[in-house]
Amino acid sequence: MAYDYEKFIRPGKLPHIWCPGCGHGIVMKGLIRAIDACGLKKENTAIVSGIGCASRLPGYMDCCTLHTAHGRAAAFATGVKMSRPEMDVILVGGDGDGTAIGGNHFIHACRRNINMTYIILNNKIYGMTGGQFSPATPTGDKASTTPYGNPDPAFDIAKLAIGAGATFVARGTAFHANQIDKLIAEAIQHKGFSVVEILDDCPTTYGRRNKFKSVIEMMNHLKDIAVPVKAAEKMSPEQLKGKVLTGVLYKEDKPEYCEQYAKVIERAQAAK
Repeated sequence: MAYDYEKFIRPGKLPHIWCPGCGHGIVMKGLIRAIDACGLKKENTAIVSGIGCASRLPGYMDCCTLHTAHGRAAAFATGVKMSRPEMDVILVGGDGDGTAIGGNHFIHACRRNINMTYIILNNKIYGMTGGQFSPATPTGDKASTTPYGNPDPAFDIAKLAIGAGATFVARGTAFHANQIDKLIAEAIQHKGFSVVEILDDCPTTYGRRNKFKSVIEMMNHLKDIAVPVKAAEKMSPEQLKGKVLTGVLYKEDKPEYCEQYAKVIERAQAAK
């Protein structure tokens, strides 16, 4: 029997606005399966986003949703979690929204280790706002603002999250659709700030400029560069050149921010 995605889709919101071949729909379906598998209740689940193609995702979800200012998803989500710590809070956004204009909010959310899950759909471009290069655009690749090739080095978003203090970090790809829900579910169940980076494809503003002939070619590229963590342990540095690790990359237990903040309130009240 086919999975019933419509039970988590807001009535009247389809068809979506994403371009044919965009991987965002694959990620949304993975998120829906993860929410269902974790047994989250719609009325107790807040899905928060900023601005961009990926950030349109919460608008299709039949949960408590916030479509906020550009780059400010982590700040708004922090406010939700601090005021309603019993809620399950999930952030969704793109590489530009999350690590460029929203980069400062992102690293401090990681540092605080507040109990939320941030899903970053990394398609290596600003897809909605004009095709500008993002912090995740590979060196040498073209964008509307780098027509002769991007001179900047790209962020490794997963390493950035680990370095900033996130206590659960995973990476998947839109090609490996059956892995997405499992990674997101594990992130949701982790107590602390979780980051799931999904390597995605943008056939319109990235693929065309960078000579990908089709969506199939872009998806095959994601398949070819992805190496599971366990498989990477048996590979040499030469074999791993140009590859990206997928799966759970980092996990640790640390004090959660809301609980620590509650203790501060208790001490303050006791001192009155």
